[in-house]
Amino acid sequence: MDRECHYALVSQHLENFTPKFQRQLLEQALTYSAIFEQSLQDFPELFHPLLQNLRNQYEQASWRETVDNIERRSENCGAYIIPITSADYPNQLRQIVGAPRLLYLRGNIENLHLPQIAVVGSRRMTRGGADNARAWSQYLAAGGFVITSGLAHGVDGAAHSGALDAGGKTIAVMATGIDAVYPRAHLKLAEQIIDQGGTLLTEFDPATKPLATNFPRRNRIISGLSLGVLVIEAALRSGSLITARYALEQDREVFAIPGSIHNPQSRGCHHLIKQGAHLVERAEEIVDQLKGALAGLALTARPIPLSAAMPQPQIEADELRLLERLGYEPADMDSLISDGSFSVAELSRLLVALEIKGLIESQNGLYQRLR
Repeated sequence: MDRECHYALVSQHLENFTPKFQRQLLEQALTYSAIFEQSLQDFPELFHPLLQNLRNQYEQASWRETVDNIERRSENCGAYIIPITSADYPNQLRQIVGAPRLLYLRGNIENLHLPQIAVVGSRRMTRGGADNARAWSQYLAAGGFVITSGLAHGVDGAAHSGALDAGGKTIAVMATGIDAVYPRAHLKLAEQIIDQGGTLLTEFDPATKPLATNFPRRNRIISGLSLGVLVIEAALRSGSLITARYALEQDREVFAIPGSIHNPQSRGCHHLIKQGAHLVERAEEIVDQLKGALAGLALTARPIPLSAAMPQPQIEADELRLLERLGYEPADMDSLISDGSFSVAELSRLLVALEIKGLIESQNGLYQRLR
């Protein structure tokens, strides 16, 4: 493992070295190696105490057991570790709010830099939904697009399989560690993806289990990698609509296939169309719509400066209200819900959204505002 990757991995396990502080320091240092090796005099004096603290922690090596375990597990399954400072890190993803500091990857790294279309939808797809997911993915993959999805049951699996059937490439973004395929029923599909030149990708450390909170976080990566998101089928309350919302926030195109008004799995698509998503009836319409984005992708194929890749997050009214309620002192769920301003479900959703946007952090069940 090279020094940059080593320092990047260690950085994720140093006390109080939050994504916010990492972003601020990387805007100055540009690399993790510089954070730990470059002279303090090369940094504004404001950063000296933080840098010295980080270097002291590094020397104390309390991180060693955790980092050694991650390196060993990654090596055992043939995974690469890609920090945000690396030229291998995809530019499309680097530009989003809350871009992961590290990615773990098995398979073909080059797929990260090819034009991608996310294909997502219901786990409980209809026969028509399955046919559409496979056929549209075949067409788009045969046309040179990488098909990106989440390896889940239903539309995700059909999309990956369609891309492979066409002899194309596909990326499966996982909500687990790189060494743990979920669902287990897709273990054979995951190996087939790698064998046929595809990619498995995750931001989660090896051995991470499929926790419920990981899936919304995973969805922002699916949309962030892609030029556009195609929703095949989706209920009104589904992870696919979360992916579509991220896509809109990330200035990606959203496409939805309409269906029967009597099919509950079409209601999410109809909702997206009412909200301004492109209604598509032929896969060719997606290619036509993305011509401009493809040209823009070609112009930004080289790595861009980190300082230009960190847009400020858009904050919704409910999120702002929770931020004001939270303040800068750590608080647990019970205290945040005590005044009745939020339901448990609403509070959970908002906390996940704010953490993804890098506005709060959670540790040991306590939430704290970062900005």
